[in-house]
Amino acid sequence: MKQGAFTMIVLVVALVISVGIIFYLVPAMDKMDPTTGRPLTPILHQIRQAGPLVATLLMMLIMVIAYIFERFLTLRKARGTRVIQLYFAEFSKAIREGRLEDASKLCDKQRGSAAAVLKSGIDQYRRLVDAKEISPEKRLSETQRAIDEARLIEIPILERNLIALSTIASVATMVGLLGTTIGMIRAFGAMAQQGAPDAIALAMGISEALVNTAGGLAAAVLAIIAYNFFVNKVDQFNYSIDEASYVMVELLKEKEA
Repeated sequence: MKQGAFTMIVLVVALVISVGIIFYLVPAMDKMDPTTGRPLTPILHQIRQAGPLVATLLMMLIMVIAYIFERFLTLRKARGTRVIQLYFAEFSKAIREGRLEDASKLCDKQRGSAAAVLKSGIDQYRRLVDAKEISPEKRLSETQRAIDEARLIEIPILERNLIALSTIASVATMVGLLGTTIGMIRAFGAMAQQGAPDAIALAMGISEALVNTAGGLAAAVLAIIAYNFFVNKVDQFNYSIDEASYVMVELLKEKEA
């Protein structure tokens, strides 16, 4: 699925869920004690009174969770079927022994991003190895070019949706701050009444401010942690791919020597 289509689906689904929760589920669950007149679930009551921006914050929180699941599944698939060090040890051994076809089959068995890059390189070398008119330097340069082209395809897949996480981390903070500001405006408006302040309006304004602050921080903190975690994972993948590609080219150079 293309990134734009996935983002649109996540956005629409998150919006529907958040609107359903904030405007339908929470009001239905917000019951009052008939004897005291106080809410039975104060947290739900505060969320209900916190204004429509809470639905936006909940939508962004749901989007972050969806992106986290998507990144986990994608990076798990990119890792391949086995530990990459074990796979690469067998791959390197096959190249040293001249079993180029076996090395390619190991890539098919392993799958994942590193295997896809190495398979592009080894298959390109296999196509050129029997061509007598091509010099060893040309074969190696074409092999390296195939590796680089494969990396250009795989790396964007590993980095997909990371920008969305960083964007949500920034926007959630701003939306939470906007809700906080609106709530404080209402609170100070209640205090500015002539005579005794409107205690109910004052409490609602403060509650709106605090709920929006908490919602914005929750979405932003989760997005920042997820972003940094996945950036570190992608860097590890990049390092593994670069190291494996370099070792493979060096082994091929030894064969050509």
